Amino acid sequence: MEITERVAVLGLGRMGLPLARRLNGAAKELVVWNRTSGRAADLTGAASPEEAVRGAGVVVTMLSDPAAVAEVADRFRPALAPGTLWIDMSSIGPAAVAEQHAQLPDGVSLVDAPVLGSVNAAATGSLVVYAGGEDPALDRAEPLLERFGRVVRCGGPGAGAALKLVVMGALVTSVTAVGEALAVADRLGVPAARARRALAAGPLAGVMARIDSTDADFPIRLAAKDLALADGGPVFTAALAALRADPARAELDLAAAAG
Repeated sequence: MEITERVAVLGLGRMGLPLARRLNGAAKELVVWNRTSGRAADLTGAASPEEAVRGAGVVVTMLSDPAAVAEVADRFRPALAPGTLWIDMSSIGPAAVAEQHAQLPDGVSLVDAPVLGSVNAAATGSLVVYAGGEDPALDRAEPLLERFGRVVRCGGPGAGAALKLVVMGALVTSVTAVGEALAVADRLGVPAARARRALAAGPLAGVMARIDSTDADFPIRLAAKDLALADGGPVFTAALAALRADPARAELDLAAAAG
C-alpha cells in the first residue's frame, strides 16, 4: 500500500536505516536525518531535524534512549504542523512517552511503537511492532507500521512502550540466566554442547534460538538500557549488574551475555 504523505525518518542507526529503506518508494516522499552525517546514502537527507519534519505528515523517530529522543524532539517539535503524526519507535519506556505526549503541539498526535526483532527482521519487514496511542492515531499509523512487520495494538499512549519493557525484561534476564547456567555446567563437568542441546530441547528453546542466532545485532548496552527502564526487582537488578560488569563487552550482541 502506498503511503500518501510525506514521511520523515529521524535516526539512521542499526534499526533506523533499514526501516527508512522499507519506506523508500512506498512513501509519497521520504526525507531522513541522522546525527552523524553520511548514513543517508541514496536517501534524501535533511541538514537538521527541523528541516526533516517541515512539511511532513508523518514523522518516525528511531533513537537510542530517552535522552536522545528528548534532545531531538526539542529541536523538531516547534516545526510540527497541526495534523502531523509522530511515531516514536525508540525503546524509551512509558514514562518518557508520557513526557513527550505532554509537550505535543496542538493538533499533533503521538504513537509509541517500539519493536521486537533485530536488524535482519527490520530489513525484511518481519518485526513485531508494539503500538500504543489513541485509536485515530493508531488507525493512521498502522498502514505505515505494517511495512515493518506484525502490528500489535496495545492500548492507549505508552502501552506499546510498556509491553516492550515487559518482553525485553524477560528476554534479557533469560539470556543472562542461561549464561550463568552454562557456567554452572562447566563447573560441574557437563560438556558445553550437551548442556546447550538440553536447554534447546526444553522450555528455553526460544531463548536458546535467540542466543544461537547468527544475524542478531542488539548490543549489550542497549539490552542493559531496556532492563534499567523496566525498573524490576532483584532478578532484573542482578541481570542488569551482570550485563554492566564488563564495559568492554558493551557493543557485543546480547548473545555474548550467555558466554
